[in-house]
Amino acid sequence: MKEPSPGVLYLVGTPIGHRGDLSPRAQQLLAAVDRVACEDTRHSGLLLHGLGIQQKLISFHQHNQQQRIPELLQALDDGEAVALISDAGLPGISDPGEELVAATRAAGRTVICIPGPCAATTALVSSGLPSGRFCFEGFLPAKGRERQQRLAAIGQEERTSVLYEAPHRLLQLLKELIEHCGAERPVQVARELTKRHEQHVGPTLAAALQHFSTCKPQGECTVVLGGAPASEPEAWDADALRAQLQQLQAGGLSASDAARELASRSGHSRRELYALLHSAAD
Repeated sequence: MKEPSPGVLYLVGTPIGHRGDLSPRAQQLLAAVDRVACEDTRHSGLLLHGLGIQQKLISFHQHNQQQRIPELLQALDDGEAVALISDAGLPGISDPGEELVAATRAAGRTVICIPGPCAATTALVSSGLPSGRFCFEGFLPAKGRERQQRLAAIGQEERTSVLYEAPHRLLQLLKELIEHCGAERPVQVARELTKRHEQHVGPTLAAALQHFSTCKPQGECTVVLGGAPASEPEAWDADALRAQLQQLQAGGLSASDAARELASRSGHSRRELYALLHSAAD
């Protein structure tokens, strides 16, 4: 199929560091669309100029997205092919592209992603930490109760967590993670990914904090945090577990939902708990 097609929104991954990571398909498409929406027209203008591409650029960022989304949807309705890019990486991850994609889908328009670099997955797969199951947290709330709730949840999360952080806030984040996770929790802090001075700092939160306390962090950082140790299931006490199941049912849960809820809290299998409740009924 020839690209670009009219009336299609293309999400185009751009380099997170090394310009050579831009795919030939992405380069061809950026040159051929009717317009390119980007976070910073100066930054993206330099990227495209270096590739020999002259394009109509329109700014699209968190401060003007409510104004721009109707404008871009109208351009798609008019048959334009529109590309969306971020300053680095895949648009739509920790940026307002998410809102544009949702609005475009809701309007019945086609969205096609041209894959490209992503700091989260690049840091994850090079960290040496488990990557079969992981959580992406992006940027945490800057302060307040919501930040503390997210940190507490991360502290209990058994999967690997991936976070983004600005360099001037990295030390605060590492200190807070130590409070919630312990100083010896495994971590790799990646910075300058794909660039000449790419760096990965670990292997623990304590070691990362010590390093960046003496070496001022520069550039956006991607923090890959090892998961919490798996909790041991509580001892099997049939009478106590049965009482908890019955209490959950009294609160309005079905037998199946009660078994599922208690399984998540106790570490015992849902099937065993459901059978326990069934045997009580017998």
